[in-house]
Amino acid sequence: MVSTNGFAAHSSTTPLVPFAYEHRDPGAKDILIDIQFCGICHSDIHQARNEWGNSLYPMVPGHEIVGTVRAVGSEVKKFKVGDLAAVGCMVDSCRTCPSCSAGEEQYCERQATVFTYNSKGKDGKLTWGGYGEHIVLDEDFALSVPKNLDLAAAAPLLCAGITTYSPLKHWKVGPGKKVGIIGLGGLGHMGLKFSHAFGAHTVQFTTSASKIEDAKKLGADEVILTTKEGWATKHAGSFDFILDCVSAEHDLSPYLSLLKRDGTLCAVGAPEKPASIHAFSVLGRRNYTGSMIGGIAETQGMLDFCSKHNIVSDIEMTSFDKIEEAWECVVKGDVKYRFVLDLKTLKR
Repeated sequence: MVSTNGFAAHSSTTPLVPFAYEHRDPGAKDILIDIQFCGICHSDIHQARNEWGNSLYPMVPGHEIVGTVRAVGSEVKKFKVGDLAAVGCMVDSCRTCPSCSAGEEQYCERQATVFTYNSKGKDGKLTWGGYGEHIVLDEDFALSVPKNLDLAAAAPLLCAGITTYSPLKHWKVGPGKKVGIIGLGGLGHMGLKFSHAFGAHTVQFTTSASKIEDAKKLGADEVILTTKEGWATKHAGSFDFILDCVSAEHDLSPYLSLLKRDGTLCAVGAPEKPASIHAFSVLGRRNYTGSMIGGIAETQGMLDFCSKHNIVSDIEMTSFDKIEEAWECVVKGDVKYRFVLDLKTLKR
């Protein structure tokens, strides 16, 4: 067994504390990664605090993982010792259903997706995430990290990156398309970067006047402050695609009115309460849909795209002794734009 130190939540109401646990020894197709950096995702907080009602304890969060391969199994082909490797939100699936066969493991139709943490593997044991020294997983669910990317800033690409890249890619965002990004946070700033890199005319929607200049620097062709009276009127019926990256409750009707006929509003944020949509908002044959992360092949394609276009997340580094403070900042939206944990700060 691989002895590991990390931080874990033991209940929904207690803070993260140091925790010693074990990963399995690497099997024939497994790799062992020494984790160097792990991004902090808002879902880590939702899960640890059982805000989605599905939490398993003790829980070691973290699914934006990058590090170095320490050991490989006898049948491993993709990695060798010393390679940079990454792990996103899942570490296994049924592998045989139509979705898995199509490389869309995140939509496994047998509901057999094994998530990186707060999940049970096929052996029935809990999975442990990136708030710890090591992770062991099948090479088929690990990603190669291009060497030209800053490793710490690449960590959030494994969730925030692929969560925004996948729908933009699926709905063929590119030159000649007018695209909106709602919210400029951990997800939104990545959606903005990708839409700009795809060549679309990209409009950033924000409620914060203080973010207007940031949005322009990150690639926005236009920035719309949605606290202004009549902000939606000028752009009615002009958008091909809008990506909603906001996890707080908000009115969707004004954004749906911005879509062209057959335009699409796609949600990737996760508000606490269900969205309310009036029938008249979509009568113009406007589409409202959602998206998750991408499959393994698409995630690798996203990392390669980031390498080509020099795209990483805008991050603030933090440490384990400040993790509760960082979490509170995430909840308040007080971070530009993703916290990343340095595993060197984990006290053994």
